[in-house]
Formats: sequence, structure tokens, C-alpha cells
Amino acid sequence: MPETLQTAGVTVSDSHLLDQTAIAVREAGSALVARFGDVVSYRTREELMSALAGNDDTALDILRPALTRLRPNAGWVEDELDGGALPSGEWWVVDPAEGNVNHLHALPEWAVTATLVRENRPVLTAVHVPLTGETYTALADGGAHLDGRPLRVSPTTDLGLGLVATSQARPDEDEKVVRRVGSSITAMLFDALVVRTSVPATLHLLNVAAGRIDAFWQFAGARADLLPGALLVAEAGGRISDTEGRPWTPRSESFLAAAPGVHAQAVSTLSL
Repeated sequence: MPETLQTAGVTVSDSHLLDQTAIAVREAGSALVARFGDVVSYRTREELMSALAGNDDTALDILRPALTRLRPNAGWVEDELDGGALPSGEWWVVDPAEGNVNHLHALPEWAVTATLVRENRPVLTAVHVPLTGETYTALADGGAHLDGRPLRVSPTTDLGLGLVATSQARPDEDEKVVRRVGSSITAMLFDALVVRTSVPATLHLLNVAAGRIDAFWQFAGARADLLPGALLVAEAGGRISDTEGRPWTPRSESFLAAAPGVHAQAVSTLSL
């Protein structure tokens, strides 16, 4: 069952924390909508990074004080591109503009995410997709929901009838990882019905949790990319592992989230 914590002498349940976290990501999303519209032009990497930072800072100006008030002793992950395990304790893992490049290019696939991690276990997450108005939430041992409606993964049992998805490697990714991504897409093109390739990872994972997509995989990847969706998919009844079927942790070099009926088939396809 969800935990109850003590904060400044006041008992605060994780479910209450989740409700307040959802409010915060929706407010941050509204601020980013106000910046959304025309394609943002940039000619250099420096100009690109400046534009990305402008969106991040706009959302963080809302998220940081709101989430700090909720858990004042929790740590804060400063870089959403970081990977690996976290130190002991509670941490906020936030991506203030997940799919930020899409936002700059006036594409609709972007979101705001906030996940509370306790002893390296995600315990609650809220993901808001501003242009659809949808808010996805999950609570450890408390289920996954879309605007209050329970989510369940797909009942598909045949990967050959399934829709699967992955995201591309980061621009500065190791060549070995980039080639592994390409090989995995080729393998899935043979074994699955439809293969979708795009960023950000979180939006694919929302679709796995909602039963719209049957499996998502990724090599490497940051905590902020994967933790929100991992909790949502797990709480919606899906399977989380690495691409070889072993238990996934933030230290893992690969990630797979799938409906139970196709998980083993996806592992077989991706075990390159």
C-alpha cells in the first residue's frame, strides 16, 4: 500500500503528494503552452541550447518551489539527462520539458514530468501532456491513471500483430549504442506489425500504459526519460526489464516495457 510520511509534524500520504505533484506539472505545462507556437530558429548548437534552457527554466520556476514545498528534504536531480542510481533518500527526478526539441519545432509531442524516487524506487509520478490536456499519474502499489481513469496495458499476445516503439539515441551517444539502436529497429521491422521511432520516450511509455502500444525499448537512456513511464507501465500491469529480460534498474544499459503477452517475444527479438 502507498506509504504515509511525516513532514514537519504533519502526516502526508503519498496519494496526497501525487495530487499536488499533478497540480504542479499542469501549471508548468500551461506556462510552456504560452511559449508554444512558431518554430524557433537557431543556427548554432549554442543557440539551440539557449532556446532549450529557456523552456526548462520557465517550467522549473514553477516546479522547483512547488515540489520543494511538498518534500523540503528531498534531493533534486539537476540534469534530466543523467543516468545511473541515485544516492540514498528521496529525490525529485523532473523533466521540465520532455520532448523540448519538439516544442521548439512547433510539434505537439512534449510533456512535463515529475517523479518522486525513494531509495532508488519510483513511488509516484505525474506526467502532463499540455496540448491534449491529459495528465497521467501512477502511485507505487496504487495503480496508474489517466485523468482519474484506470490504465491497463494491451492484451495482445502476438508480437506480429503488435505496435512497438523506440526512441533514437542521443546526438552525442556512443557509436556502438547508435548501431545497436539501428539493428534493433531492423529486427523489430521483421517481427512486429508496426514500428514507431520518435522522441520523447515518455510519450511512448504513456501509450504502453494505456494499451495503445504493445512494447517500448531503448538502449542507455536517462533516469528522467524512463522512471515516469516505468512506474506507469508497471502499475498498469506491464512488464519492465532490460532487453534481455533481466530486472531493470537505472544502472541498466537497456530498457524494455511491454504488455505481458508480448514481453518474451520482444526479448527474443531484441537479444541481438
